[in-house]
Order: sequence, then C-alpha cells, then structure tokens
Amino acid sequence: MRYHLTTFGCQMNEHDSERMRGLLESIGYERCDSREDAELIVFNTCTIRASADDRFFGNLGDARRIKRERPDTIVAVGGCWAQSQKQAVFEQFPFVDIAFGPGEVTKLGEMVARERIEAIGAFNFDGEFAASLPSRRERPHQAWVQISVGCNSVCSYCIVPSVRGRERSRLLPDVIGEVERLAADGVREVTLLGQNVNSYGRDLRGEDKTGFADLLRAAGSIPGIDRLRYTSPHPKDMKRDVIEAMAEVPAVCEHLHLPAQSGSTRILKAMRRTYDRGRYLDLVGRLREAIPDLSLTTDIIVGFPGETEADFAETLSLVDEVGYDGAYTFIYSPRPGTEAFTTMEDDVTSDEKRERMGRLIETVQRNAAERARRFVGATHEVLVEGPSRTDPSKLRGRLRHNITVNFVGTAAAGDLVDVAIEGSTSTTLSGREVGATVAH
Repeated sequence: MRYHLTTFGCQMNEHDSERMRGLLESIGYERCDSREDAELIVFNTCTIRASADDRFFGNLGDARRIKRERPDTIVAVGGCWAQSQKQAVFEQFPFVDIAFGPGEVTKLGEMVARERIEAIGAFNFDGEFAASLPSRRERPHQAWVQISVGCNSVCSYCIVPSVRGRERSRLLPDVIGEVERLAADGVREVTLLGQNVNSYGRDLRGEDKTGFADLLRAAGSIPGIDRLRYTSPHPKDMKRDVIEAMAEVPAVCEHLHLPAQSGSTRILKAMRRTYDRGRYLDLVGRLREAIPDLSLTTDIIVGFPGETEADFAETLSLVDEVGYDGAYTFIYSPRPGTEAFTTMEDDVTSDEKRERMGRLIETVQRNAAERARRFVGATHEVLVEGPSRTDPSKLRGRLRHNITVNFVGTAAAGDLVDVAIEGSTSTTLSGREVGATVAH
C-alpha cells in the first residue's frame, strides 16, 4: 500500500506529519510522490488563516476526483481544520473516510486499519503525544522535538486552544531521551516545539516540576547537538532565567522568533496578548543586552478589527525600532470559534488591509536588508542543508542566526562549514566556503 501526505500550516503540523509518516511506514505503507498513485491520501490541515483553508479545499477537490475514479482509495483529513469541523466534515465532504484532530495522530494507524479491515500487526497506538510515534524526518541532520501540546493563552484571534486543547508538557526525561536518541542518529540541530514553547513545565507538579530554562540547559548539553532552537515563544513567558540560558548555553542559537502581532497597545489589548508595546520593547532591550548579536524575527497581523491608521503607524514604527531580521506578516481573517469572530466587527476593508500589508512588507524588508549587511565581510559557520533552490550548482545552509546562505562549496548536507559572506539581500546571504568541514 502507498500513501501521499500533504501538510499545511506551522512547524507543529510539519512535526505531526513526520510522526504520521513514521506510523504509516511502520505498518507497511510506502510513501509516494503523487496522489494518483496512492491508496491512502492524507491531509494535515491548518485553520489559523483563511488562506490555508483555501489551499486545502483546492487540494481536497483533487482527492474527490481520485475517490470518484478509484472508490477504494482512503481519504483522511487530520489537523486543526479537521478538529474544528468534526461535526460537519462528513456531511460537507461525504467522500472523506477519516477525520482526526491533532490529539488523535496516534490513532491514525488504527483508523486506517478499520477502513481496510486488515491485520496490521502489533503496534501500540496509545499515547498522549505524537512524539511517542516513530518519525520520518525530511533532513537526517535536523529534527523537531515536541515538548508540549495545547495552549492556555486566550488570544482573541486564535483558534489553537479550541483545536489543540489545554497545555500539557512532556516530562523532562522523555524529552531529553528523545534528543539523546536523535543525537545518536546523527542529528546536529534540534528545534524544540510547542504552541507556547517557553511556558513549558508550568503544568508539571511534584518531582516532575521543571521549567523551560532547565530544559534548554539539559538539551543543550547533549553531546552531538551543535545547534538548539525553539519556537514559538510568547513574550509574557520570556523570563530572566530563559534569557540567561540562551546567553550561557553554547548550543542555543542566536535567533529568537518573538511574535509581536501589533505595535499598538490598544490593539494588543483587544488581541488579549497580555503585554503592551512598552513591555515588548523592554523585553527586546533585555534580550539584546544579554545576546548582542541576536537575530529577531516576528509575526505581525494587519487589519485586526478596530485597527486605525494611527494603530498601524505604531506597528510600522515598532518594526523600525526593533529592527527585525525578518517577519511573517498576515492579513487578519475572521476565524469561527474565536472571540474576535464572535464579538468584533471586521471593520477594516480588504483594500485597506492590502494597502497596509504592502507598506508593512516594504518596512520589514528594508530593515531586514540593513540588518543582513552586518554579516558581509565576515566568516560564519553554516549548517549545510543541500543544494540551493535557486542555483543547483551552489549549496544552501543556515547561519546560527537562522538566515539562509547560498554559497559555492563542496560540503555535504549535514556538514558544518565556514563560509565567507560576500553579499546580502533582505532574505538571504551569499558567499563561498573557506573553512574546514566538520563532517556529518
């Protein structure tokens, strides 16, 4: 049997998909590159943005056609959208055979087996975390490690708590054991994942009690792990001990994705972000004091209900004041099930949203281009990921600062090499390999 899996959304979804692939392959399915050749079609969905829904629906139409031509094909829809539409998915899309939420990834094999009505051999499908499943990584030298699921925040625009539930942390020994196994398997870079990753451990009690700073120190001390990252944190949980761990643990990379969402205190309050503009900027100052060469990226929403031109001007000025190395920018889209959808009028017009988005992107790119120039003329360590996407004759990798570098060299994927940086844009650097290779 062959399967085809399509993933939409965030790194957590990518991690869940790695576990889905591992599970399916452990029960005898083989991965294939085309839905046309698959007996099992799986979608791992996102429902945070309307654009993700639109892309999913387009792909789902393709699955409908295949199901019509080959009725024995199984169509499975998982992830956040499936969780949010549990009651209606089979009515709206009767050709879908399986629907499962993020908390049911461990049950996927069991559900597929019921559809096939065939023995699949002994396998333990029980487990609170998808991390209990085998994994099939896209890159042998890089891995995601899930440290928590769910979220206790109540951001008014976000549906994640509804579809992924309350926050639950994995026990520290379980996380460290997984990282140790990955290091033994040749992984050099680990990214710790959680919906609110730096609130890790708040729900643990008694002898299991620990915190995110403790986890950073423990994971960062594992031999073989050269780089340690994490995403996505909440500014409210970026405590002093976490900043100290970032500055003191050599493996922790000089990069932080710190979502701002808006530069307006009034809009931040409406978003229920629990911090204001001043607190956010104070945090940025403390971070850069502890880690002077820190690369900062962020998330920003344009056109939240009630956002005026003055509010948006504060967002632009925040981008200028912080000096981000990059940003994920989003046009606000109402999501059913959120407070904003229920209680707030989507009163910023589409034209206003698009026009503001254009100005925001220009401001982000201008700052990112200026920030990137600081690397030109210096030599930096790069972890090689593979061939360049734009020029196959070159290699692609990343700095510890999480900035992509396209360079001339002879190293292999997974190697750590020194690269002389010779050029920069707002999104990438360019250069040539000059240092000895630390082979994978």
